[in-house]
Amino acid sequence: MTYDYIIVGAGLYGATFAYKAKKEGKKCLVIDRRPHIGGNIYCENIEGINVHKYGAHIFHTSNKEVWDFVNSIVEFNRYTNSPVANYKGDYFNLPFNMNTFYQMWGVKTPAEAKAKIEEQKQEALQSMKDAGINEPRNLEEQAILLIGKDIYEKLIKGYTEKQWGRPATEIPAFIIKRLPVRFVYDNNYFNDKYQGIPVGGYNKLIEGLLDGVEVQCDIDFLSNKEYYEGIADKILFTGAIDEFFDYKFGKLAYRTINFEHEVHDISNYQGNAVINYTEAEVPYTRIIEHKHFEMFGEEVDKISKTIISKEYSSEWKEGMEPYYPINDTENNTLYEKYKELADKTPQYIFGGRLAEYKYYDMAPIVEKVLNIFK
Repeated sequence: MTYDYIIVGAGLYGATFAYKAKKEGKKCLVIDRRPHIGGNIYCENIEGINVHKYGAHIFHTSNKEVWDFVNSIVEFNRYTNSPVANYKGDYFNLPFNMNTFYQMWGVKTPAEAKAKIEEQKQEALQSMKDAGINEPRNLEEQAILLIGKDIYEKLIKGYTEKQWGRPATEIPAFIIKRLPVRFVYDNNYFNDKYQGIPVGGYNKLIEGLLDGVEVQCDIDFLSNKEYYEGIADKILFTGAIDEFFDYKFGKLAYRTINFEHEVHDISNYQGNAVINYTEAEVPYTRIIEHKHFEMFGEEVDKISKTIISKEYSSEWKEGMEPYYPINDTENNTLYEKYKELADKTPQYIFGGRLAEYKYYDMAPIVEKVLNIFK
């Protein structure tokens, strides 16, 4: 055989796999249907700013092995994710913490905040009992039971309905079984020990992982599958599993995101990397200002322009990029049928978000691949 591995997809899963396989002396070919490597973490440099073309990506983990591994490829900066929510012009810190509660109610101590939330939770519980409801039937009831009416209506309802494209009363309760609530003045979104962005952008990480590996872009693997099967011992497939099997059982459903990228002739547009727009009347879910991922303090003003991206959530259709699997009972059952076929295809390894029909953050993808090679 010409190759030990052909790796279909030059995203984080495929690139990490290729790096580890090459370290073991395996000959690999990485192919991707896009004109660039990096998958959804690809960045395009515009006006000296690394623009996250497929949405914001923030690397975070508590796994030291994973953190040390990615930092062995490229140094990561100290970016800390601290999003802000805009509701009808009022600003609230996220995740829900003492800053949020002060902004919402004027409470200043954890005891006051807990009392306010508990009061609203009890009201919700009583309303459900009065209606003869024992368990939350949907996301709306579940969320109000967890955090109370005020925060639900201002910071959860509109944003969630835009994300899912349906009323909160039609979204299953399990989607929001837990909400991060912190009774400290801390806007750090993640609890993880480590977080940051590669210095120089995510392309530096992917380029480092694929250094010395043969890569071909603009290649449609599925239209020439038999050829590639004939030149490799094993094939790692990171694309959509239903497409691989020619939609034999039907199509899996996804949510997708459309982006509007804008260049502005000011150095600082919104003062934060991520601002969520939580009212239903604003059509986009959030605005990303890319320079804040990598530029801090006075660095922000050294580049006189800035790039923002408005994100619009919608149902996935053919030709769009599938982002978020809709892991409801119907789609999970359909995926299991495809997985059965995949398990009977010995030449192939199926891995990653699309091949496993599962939403992954970046660190678990790296951890998964590192474990394969242990």
